[in-house]
Amino acid sequence: MEATATGPKIVGPHDAKEGFLGSIGARFMIDGFEAGERFSLVEHPMSARALAAPLHLHTREDEYSYVLEGRMGALLGDDVVEAGPGDLVHKPRNQWHTFWNAGDEPCRILEIISPAGFERFFHELSDMGGVLAAGEEALAELNERYGLQMRPESVPELLERFDLRLGEQLSGGWTPVT
Repeated sequence: MEATATGPKIVGPHDAKEGFLGSIGARFMIDGFEAGERFSLVEHPMSARALAAPLHLHTREDEYSYVLEGRMGALLGDDVVEAGPGDLVHKPRNQWHTFWNAGDEPCRILEIISPAGFERFFHELSDMGGVLAAGEEALAELNERYGLQMRPESVPELLERFDLRLGEQLSGGWTPVT
């Protein structure tokens, strides 16, 4: 599918649809159809010490996390890394990984997904009420459709190992939703 030629697109700090994935937020800045399915761009606001997801593996896309503010931790295979503002972390397809807010202040990252398509997983998960509200069967079907392998049993160990918690919903990057 080709992107439609339109005028310039400017996404301001309060623009774009937002969702909640169950522990971190998602602000949909560029969907794949707008970029000829080459990539998509999602902002993930994360509350303090929030675990983003269980260990998981993408079979179709690479992810690149660009840290805007705060500290992002990640487990990439067996390697633990921490990144700050201006750092870019590559999470290649077919590698088990997860990520989190490694600090006591909110963290924001831009997630570049290439090729596009996985942003639709985030849309659907948000529409289901997030990972904690989605039923086990519905989540397994969603994972299958998007070529995602997930290890939900990894969550308790990740929470303990990295002193994390399941996050609170943040809107617009910072403001808690009431």
